[in-house]
Amino acid sequence: MTLKEQLAALEQRVAALEGQRDTPGTPLQALPQTLPVPADLWALSELARRAMPGGEVLYAGAVTLPGGEQYGWQVGLPAAPLLARDWQDAAPVLAALGHPLRLELLRRVLAGERTVAQWQTQESLSGSGRLYHHLRDLQAAGWLVAEGRGRYAVPGARVVPLLAILAATGQLNT
Repeated sequence: MTLKEQLAALEQRVAALEGQRDTPGTPLQALPQTLPVPADLWALSELARRAMPGGEVLYAGAVTLPGGEQYGWQVGLPAAPLLARDWQDAAPVLAALGHPLRLELLRRVLAGERTVAQWQTQESLSGSGRLYHHLRDLQAAGWLVAEGRGRYAVPGARVVPLLAILAATGQLNT
C-alpha cells in the first residue's frame, strides 16, 4: 500500500470515528484497532488502553449537590462476569426506582430536602402511610438511609450510580 493510499484509509477511519463521536453506546469493537480513540472520548480511550479481555463497563462521576456535598465515584467492571451473572438479584434495587414518587423523594433528598416534615407539606408527597411505604422501599433497596428521626440521605456511594442510571435512561439527557 502506498503512502497516499495509507493516508486516504487513515482519513476514512478518522471520518468514521468523528461520525461516531456523539453516538452513545458505540461498541468498542466498532472502533478501528489501528487508530487511537479520539481524545474527547477519554474514558473510552482508557478502557481501550487497559484492553481487558471481553471488554469492561466503566461509570464514574464527580458531583456537587445543591447543599454543597461533594461526591466522586467510579467503578470499572469486566463485562464477561456481568453478562454471565443472574440479573434477578438486581431486580429489587431497580424496582425501587420504578415509581415516580420514589424518584421524586430521591431528587428532593439530593436537592437538600431531607426530612419527612418537609415532604409532608408537598401535596404530591402527602399522606404519611403512602410516604412511609415508599421510604421503606427505598431504604430496603439501599437508595436511602435514615439519619435520625424523620431525616434521610442518599448514601454517598449511591449518589453517582443513581445519577448514572437516570442518565442511562436517555430521558433526562439534554
